[in-house]
Amino acid sequence: MGVQFGSFDDICQTAALVICPLVGSTQGIEPSCYSRNVEISGTLIFQPSTAFVHVVAIFMTGIMIFHIRSKYTAVGRKEILMFFYLYAIIELLAFFLDSAIIPTANVSYPWFAAVYTGLVAGAYTCLLINGFVGFQFAEDGTPLSLWLLRISTLVVFGVSLFVSIATFKKIAGFDYAKPIGLWIIYILWPLVCTVVYIVSQLVLVFRTLEDRWPIGDIIFGAAFFTVAQVILFAFSVTICDAIKHYIDGLFFFTLCMLLSVMMVYKYWDSITREDLEFSVGSKATVWEVKDPLLAGGMDYGDEDSASNYTHAGPPASLVGGVSGKQLYQNGAGGRGYPPATDRY
Repeated sequence: MGVQFGSFDDICQTAALVICPLVGSTQGIEPSCYSRNVEISGTLIFQPSTAFVHVVAIFMTGIMIFHIRSKYTAVGRKEILMFFYLYAIIELLAFFLDSAIIPTANVSYPWFAAVYTGLVAGAYTCLLINGFVGFQFAEDGTPLSLWLLRISTLVVFGVSLFVSIATFKKIAGFDYAKPIGLWIIYILWPLVCTVVYIVSQLVLVFRTLEDRWPIGDIIFGAAFFTVAQVILFAFSVTICDAIKHYIDGLFFFTLCMLLSVMMVYKYWDSITREDLEFSVGSKATVWEVKDPLLAGGMDYGDEDSASNYTHAGPPASLVGGVSGKQLYQNGAGGRGYPPATDRY
């Protein structure tokens, strides 16, 4: 398959993308081979295997978000969380679009497809900016860092949403027959963001970290991303024909993209360390007593029984200067014990 700049003809004939029913012509572009459909309770479900992977991706993303949130003091925690939130929303929306639960003939489909395209472009922008968080151009977690990330992602989302819906509806000079702007957003921009992110993280590891193991996470993530693109755009039809339409390249593309996102999490987790003094975790904390006054094993009996107010006789009490023994002993002015009842 040849990829032509600004054209989805060859791409959509090979892969059943979300935007394919909306570009090329009024009827869209139909793939030459796609996965079988199944009927569930009277509802026709397209790409059932891919829909299952979307569900798994949402579940796995929830687990990753939970673990990221538990690392309270890790560098770039809030920034990377935004990327995973976006990915979860994208997978949820893709579940409804790929499976045709939202039918392509529905009037709302172009709007959902435009939102999906905008979210994809925004997520890659978020990943790109996360690649520079480790360089501390702006301290992570501060309003400057967070709002720079949010505004940049929102701007790219808004521009992508407008370009997409304008292309689908053929307005503002855009045309679904020549979707050059949409091609840049949907095909070229993700590739640029991914390459820049990989290069920036390699530079970060080599310049600031002594541990080289995170490079393995980067390599595996890049490999999964590359395999996903190659399978979708080069071997989707071959796989579909070989497995008799049970699955196609979109299934493996979605699965490999999930694995690449998981490697992003694995890489981030491997390069971040918590400040345990301020972290709150579920594990029991072992405290070491440094102050000798709080340490056990010391006998304070002698100190407690002695008084600073000692006289020639036995030790006196701290109250009144007379000990209980002196007070109740017979003789020497003592009252005796038990006290006499006729005193009162």
